[in-house]
Amino acid sequence: MKAKVTVTLRSGILDTQGKAVEHALHSLGFTGVHGVRIGKHIEIEMDAETGEAAKAALDEMCKKLLANPVMENYEVRLDEKGK
Repeated sequence: MKAKVTVTLRSGILDTQGKAVEHALHSLGFTGVHGVRIGKHIEIEMDAETGEAAKAALDEMCKKLLANPVMENYEVRLDEKGK
């Protein structure tokens, strides 16, 4: 099974990397750009008996390693066909 995890900073947390990218885009002439936020995209292939078991394992992975639950939100998408 294949999983896709997206990790982003919670709203209200200053995204300094996003601000730097926004400033750089303005410097390149993209003046209509605002609110840039940077996150992580993680793809994981895994073996699991069921989708529920996979989601439970992925939730634990995010809480323990992939995301900082104090500062970040995460979203898990599961493709049980492995595509």
